[in-house]
Amino acid sequence: MKAFRGPKVWLWRWRRNPLKRRADTVEAWVLLGAWLFTFLAGVFAGLAAARSVEGGLARERVEWRPVVAHVVEKAPGTSGQQAGSSGGERVWARVGWTVEDGSAHSGQARVPAGSKVGTPVTVWTDPQGHLVTRPATVSEAHLRSALVGGLVGLSTAAVPFVAGLVVCGRLERRRMDRWDAEWSRLGPQWGRTTG
Repeated sequence: MKAFRGPKVWLWRWRRNPLKRRADTVEAWVLLGAWLFTFLAGVFAGLAAARSVEGGLARERVEWRPVVAHVVEKAPGTSGQQAGSSGGERVWARVGWTVEDGSAHSGQARVPAGSKVGTPVTVWTDPQGHLVTRPATVSEAHLRSALVGGLVGLSTAAVPFVAGLVVCGRLERRRMDRWDAEWSRLGPQWGRTTG
C-alpha cells in the first residue's frame, strides 16, 4: 500500500528539506536514470533497427531482378481471363526460367488460373537465381522500417522502464518496512498517559 503523500510538488526530491531521507534521494536518482535510459535505449535501438531494415530492403531492390519464366505444367483451375493478365484468380504452378549465367531453374510461382504450358509469367529472383517475392517499393520500405523501428524501440525501452519500476517498488517497500518498525517501536509510547 502506498503511503499518503499529499499534493504533488514538482521536483520535490531535488529540493532541500530537513525531512528528506536518504531513500528519497536514491529514489530520485533511480527515477532520473530509469527515464534517461528508457528514452535513450528506445531511440537508439529504434533508429538502429529502422536503419537496418531500410538497408536490407534497399539491397533487395538493387539485387533482385524480374525474370520471364514459363509455365512448365498446366495450372489448375479454369481461365476466366486471358493468361498473363493482372486480374483474376492466381494459383500455384511449376515454372521454369534461365538466369544470366545460362543455368536453368524451376520452382513454384503464382500464375493466373488455367495457364497453359509455355505461358510467360514474370517472377523475381535473387543473384543466385532462387525465387523471391517482389521487393518492397521505396514507400513500402519506409513504412516497414518505421514500424519495425517503433516496435524495437518500444520493446527495448520497456527494459530500463520496468527495471526502474522494480527498483522503485523495492525502495518503497523498504521504506514502508522501516516506517512499520519505527511505528511499532514508538507507537505504544503514544498510548501512555502521564499522571
